[in-house]
Amino acid sequence: MDALPVPGVDLDAAALLGLRHLTRRAAPSRATRLAARPGGIVTRRRGRGSEIDDVRLWADGDDIRHIDRNSTARTGVPHVRTFRDERERAVLLVADFRPSMLFGTKRAFRSVAAAEALTLVGWRASGEGGRIGLLAATADGEPDFVRPKGGERAMTGMVGVMARAHARALTQSDRADPPLDALIETAVGALPRGGHLVLASGLDGPGARFDEVVKAAMSRVSVSVLLIADAFETRAPKGVYAFLTREGRSGWLSGRDERPAGPDPRVERLNALGVPVFPIDSDLGAERVAPLLERLDAAR
Repeated sequence: MDALPVPGVDLDAAALLGLRHLTRRAAPSRATRLAARPGGIVTRRRGRGSEIDDVRLWADGDDIRHIDRNSTARTGVPHVRTFRDERERAVLLVADFRPSMLFGTKRAFRSVAAAEALTLVGWRASGEGGRIGLLAATADGEPDFVRPKGGERAMTGMVGVMARAHARALTQSDRADPPLDALIETAVGALPRGGHLVLASGLDGPGARFDEVVKAAMSRVSVSVLLIADAFETRAPKGVYAFLTREGRSGWLSGRDERPAGPDPRVERLNALGVPVFPIDSDLGAERVAPLLERLDAAR
């Protein structure tokens, strides 16, 4: 008989699908209101677009470079091609399910909080006409990938892949974290130019090339980070605490009964790179996280 899911430890796909109602309450993002088409990126549009929309008869003033040779030769009458701009928002959600994220002291593991936050981002972007994809990293170095697609069906499939990746990650909690820099390179390669990469992570084990990779990524796509932290990292009660994992690994953790002095070095590092960062406490439920993520639109 299969074990029942443990709330806050196991990732419940049905619960993630149920988060859609939280995004319906929010007003449409500023990006959607200002964009040339639903789901578009707010950028300065230049040129005629890249996708052929139609072929029509030549008219005075048309650019001769747009003449369609095939139609002109077939009919003996000049025809020109018209174009449309097909640049719609493509968002790739990058879920960090490496062993360091499989940790939590109150409501949920950091990995579960990351999945919830990314799902909220996905539902909102999908509702605004964007294409949503997923890259979920585990300890085995083989990330689960879902190519960006549009519509409710795409979000449903993505949530299922995310839940399966998390279940596999829970069996790998005794392994070392692969570096994040290689994951980010893979994610950027899966996005079209002008897309948006949203990483949910605690930024443990970023890798020696993290800064270099992020700077290169930002020249091609926009990058945002949902920085997931557990209460034990920010306000741990003073004392020494024993822990035991599902796999039988045990150890000790110490608390200081005070908040760390000064700003979070992870936030400072991302700010120095010019990356918008959104700190999220894993103790908060999705109801309280959803309003915080509305600021993500202003950062694009």
